[in-house]
Amino acid sequence: MAKAALAEAYQDDKADIAIGTTSSATPRAGQHIELGSPTLPPLAYTVFCLRYEAECLRPRSFRGGPIRLTEDRWAALQEVNRAVNLAIVPARNELGLAGEEWVINPKHGDCNDYAVSKRHELLRRGWPARVLLLSEVVVSSGEHHLVLLVRTRNGDFVLDNLSPEIKPWSHVRYRWVRVQMPRHILWARTDGKGA
Repeated sequence: MAKAALAEAYQDDKADIAIGTTSSATPRAGQHIELGSPTLPPLAYTVFCLRYEAECLRPRSFRGGPIRLTEDRWAALQEVNRAVNLAIVPARNELGLAGEEWVINPKHGDCNDYAVSKRHELLRRGWPARVLLLSEVVVSSGEHHLVLLVRTRNGDFVLDNLSPEIKPWSHVRYRWVRVQMPRHILWARTDGKGA
């Protein structure tokens, strides 16, 4: 192994230890949710993209994969998750699909608003769109719920308005339905199950 590569691997390991990603509670590199066949995005996402076109631009470059999770990036994830969870007052959508509207940084909102607001803030901070994947899940009550899945070299992590903690995707008690594809406008089916 070349000296430069060895030094980079050491820095990666040092960052992993500093953010606790070597513990048994956090997945090691390569533990990503498996994406299945392409599927259409939720209709509300399509309407969201008409309203917020810049949020849904197809990536110009297909380079790169999961992002390296440094101490600074881990801190940024925690900061954004906490700030958005505190900034939006929970408001249940009682109208079903007819009332489905995804809004960035509203005063009151539901899970969709939290997820797109977190994604928006991370994009604004320079995070690549390919690693910020909106994801539809089903919670234990049977309701559909939207979260932000962040794809890192240490695995996929969930930013969720129902939890102050950022957890690996496999440690949340959800049934995964569909996830944005990292380099495409379509979403992907997935049948992953967490904890």
